[in-house]
Amino acid sequence: MAKRQIILDTETTGLNPKDGHRIIEIGCVELINRRFTGNNFHVYINPERIIDAEAVAVHGITNERLKHEPKFRDIARNFYDYIHGAELVIHNAAFDVGFINHEFSLLHPQLAPVGDYCAILDTLLMARELHPGQKNNLDALCRRYDINNSHRTLHGALLDAEILADVYLLMTGGQVSLNLANEQDGTDGDGGPVAIQRSGRLKVLQATAEELAAHESRLDLVQKKGGSCLWRN
Repeated sequence: MAKRQIILDTETTGLNPKDGHRIIEIGCVELINRRFTGNNFHVYINPERIIDAEAVAVHGITNERLKHEPKFRDIARNFYDYIHGAELVIHNAAFDVGFINHEFSLLHPQLAPVGDYCAILDTLLMARELHPGQKNNLDALCRRYDINNSHRTLHGALLDAEILADVYLLMTGGQVSLNLANEQDGTDGDGGPVAIQRSGRLKVLQATAEELAAHESRLDLVQKKGGSCLWRN
């Protein structure tokens, strides 16, 4: 069965929905079997309240920019249908999910909390396990995984979701698809990862001189960036 994941980010009027703050932007990137599909979801929202100056300094979105955008109630059903049944991949998920659930609770009739129909994966918690004691915000992860985010001068929900998608794929192995056979023969590869059949004794292939040199060059780069090389310990 195909695995559908939604990389999600929001921008808001402030820090806490309990203080009446609202969502002003939602950005989602769809992955199916670790492949980008292009079926993304992006919307700006009129929050019907003033945006905190501190929040504007982070994302640059003003009330003037949003005055003609739809209210959350106008986009709620489309958003609900889009995420329903997917695994949501979010950096600091408690923040975004808390805001989404607050928005859903304000509707008449209310929509159920996100956790009732979506699995939720928090990449901040994942990063803290992989890199304990280090900075694990999105900018730090981009530096760690050599992702160019120089175009990210301000936060934006869709831009941050796109960057997080790259970070997530690298954090979890970096492979968008393992269906190499289908990619080579031009088919779409919807069948997912290739099952490798093994029978009898495995043939051992020795690395060539060129491959060994490329490996050493890669280890040099890892050590230059402050990483630890098990092969040289």
